[in-house]
Amino acid sequence: MSEAVIVALITGACAIAAQLVISRTNTREMYARLDKAQAVTDTKIDELTREVRKHNGFAEKIPVLEEKIKVANHRLDDLEGGQKNGN
Repeated sequence: MSEAVIVALITGACAIAAQLVISRTNTREMYARLDKAQAVTDTKIDELTREVRKHNGFAEKIPVLEEKIKVANHRLDDLEGGQKNGN
């Protein structure tokens, strides 16, 4: 083989090796960014889940409170009606 062919093969092999190293580094960086983004997403989902549970708790209590207010208003009306008739 001529000297030029050997130099070309060595140069090609070195270029392939360099590209493999670059590719591996980029892949590691990409996975690190994905892990970080996933952690942020998980944190946001946890916070939203907490807020939804809190909201659901209020949503369950409001009809009960409305009913209690309705009963209290009826009792007040009865009391006020009794005082007006008594005077």
